[in-house]
Amino acid sequence: AMQPMGVKPTDSGKGTRSDRRQPDRQADSQYRQTDTQTSATAKKIQALQQILLKTTQVKEQTLRKNRSKNSVTCVRVRPFKGQEVMSGKSDLDTDLRKKILARPNVILDDKDLMRALVGAKEEAMGGNIVDIRGIAMERLEHRLDRLEDTHRSVIAAAYENLAGTNQIHRAILRMMDPLDFPSFLSNLDEDVREILRVEYVALFLETRKRDTRSFESVLGAHNIVKLVPAGFVDTYLTLGRNTPVRDVILREIPRQSESIYESDLSSIKSEALMRLKFGAGRLPGMLVLGAEDPHQFSPHQGTDLLAFFAGVFERIMRRWLA
Repeated sequence: AMQPMGVKPTDSGKGTRSDRRQPDRQADSQYRQTDTQTSATAKKIQALQQILLKTTQVKEQTLRKNRSKNSVTCVRVRPFKGQEVMSGKSDLDTDLRKKILARPNVILDDKDLMRALVGAKEEAMGGNIVDIRGIAMERLEHRLDRLEDTHRSVIAAAYENLAGTNQIHRAILRMMDPLDFPSFLSNLDEDVREILRVEYVALFLETRKRDTRSFESVLGAHNIVKLVPAGFVDTYLTLGRNTPVRDVILREIPRQSESIYESDLSSIKSEALMRLKFGAGRLPGMLVLGAEDPHQFSPHQGTDLLAFFAGVFERIMRRWLA
């Protein structure tokens, strides 16, 4: 058979050695390119990990600094055994130092010295540390001051009550000494008034009679007793208001007091009023004590002692009225 011109006969199924090596070389080059890309990617990943690690460390350092600036802690350092807390020589005078060591309670009892020592300790700690114990001591000091003030006020009130009780007892004993009614009135206007430390004393008795000459003859020259019409006592105690009548009233001088004090009105600033009950079927009376001090009788004061004084005065008056 004739073959076409220019075509060399070849073995089918067989190639040259160079033709067989060409695919292996291409695969090797592809593997090498893949290894190169993999190593580059690994280096990039390692670089990114290092950057992330450094960023995390920087953040942690920043947070620690912020915490140390804004922290509120109380640090108490205890020295080890045999370790000295202070070193160096003291600036105190030798005699003063000996006195302090001999009597340390003197410093503990002085508030100003203790406050200065606590302040010096806080300054030595620094601005970022707050001594909670110092704050607690300051609050306890304020509470102690309030308790001391309350203690003083309670003791003062107790002494005032004791002095007032003794004063009322002396006035009652002196009021029981007279043996006749005119002497009783004179004693009330002089001795009892001085014991009670008031400038004005008056006894108001209600009456329905218009002719009071018989009673005035009994009183003599005493003007401490004043006869008033029925209903006058309750009207003056309540100042004309529709309110319950109290047995003892302490207040400043009202405008309606001209009929009570008359010429002494300008000097009297406060008054104590005691409603007197003389028994069934008898009109009430009123004992008036006037003082120049506007604060001697005030509504916030207690009325127990004056109520006791009024009770004794009622019983003495019942004896004279009988």
